[in-house]
Amino acid sequence: MSEVDISIVIPAYNERERIEENLMHIYEHMQSLSRSYEVIIVIDGSKDETAVLARTFADRIENLRIIENEINRGKGAVVRQGLLNAKGQIQCFLDADGSTSITHIDQALTLIGGGADFVVGSRDIPGAEIAVSQPFLRELMGTMGNWMIRCVLGLWRFPDTQCGFKVMTREVSKKVVPLMVVDRFGYDFEMIVLAKKCGFQIEQMPVRWLNEEGSKVGGLFGPNGFVQVLIDLYKTRWRLWTNAYGLRK
Repeated sequence: MSEVDISIVIPAYNERERIEENLMHIYEHMQSLSRSYEVIIVIDGSKDETAVLARTFADRIENLRIIENEINRGKGAVVRQGLLNAKGQIQCFLDADGSTSITHIDQALTLIGGGADFVVGSRDIPGAEIAVSQPFLRELMGTMGNWMIRCVLGLWRFPDTQCGFKVMTREVSKKVVPLMVVDRFGYDFEMIVLAKKCGFQIEQMPVRWLNEEGSKVGGLFGPNGFVQVLIDLYKTRWRLWTNAYGLRK
């Protein structure tokens, strides 16, 4: 496949009921931009027919690729997998459920054109809009978690590292993604802190966010739970201290 302008990576786990509308939205918006693009859907061991449905878009979405994993590896693992396979000069990932619209890429492209290397969507900066909020307990855990992330990793100016919409240059992707090791939801803060340590210019942009029923965030415990995110947070801090990422020569 020839090189493309924009790569869109979509991690998907049991999204049969929600991904179709989002794919149509992505197709229509990307057609309006008149830029070459590819869509990479990475199936994370889904037990439903997400991949079967996605393939029905092959005749409409040019350069649609589907990567299937037989077992569930975690959102971080499949986002890495998608980005490592991406060809675009600009690389984006967003959630399969459409909680953050692809239309936000317009502002991200403007920021990158103005000198940004990495654009982080945020639900907690001026201009952001929460169209449908999360349940109270999940929102409380998210607030507590974000404060801990900022304190432990020194990401003070990032009130929301966990929004599932991020856009970067190919240079960022090729430098940062191969360093990443967090397989679950902690991959977001790992990506940001590594990009920061590598000296890339990071900008935040407000997003309109819609909480969708069926979120894969797993409460307190389990592989996608709050406790696991905290474990990955402190492991990330330890890797930075011990130079496990190899950033200090």
